Amino acid sequence: MYKRNEDWHPADIIAALSRLVGLSSLTLANALSRPWPKGEWLIADAIDVHPAEIWASRYYDPQTHRLLDRKKRIRLPITL
Repeated sequence: MYKRNEDWHPADIIAALSRLVGLSSLTLANALSRPWPKGEWLIADAIDVHPAEIWASRYYDPQTHRLLDRKKRIRLPITL
């Protein structure tokens, strides 16, 4: 698919991650353009970094510069 000296296209990176976590590429790509804590954590876990390293503006309070707990914003699946 790629020559050895070419970078992956961002869409190919998202597609590979999407297959890994079982989501559609468009769904996972949403995390790149807008806040979506679940997608952010999926991407960050896949590359073994905290999401605050990728999206500092989403994870740090602009006034206090403290790390925000965005994981609590992830909806848990409803079980019956």
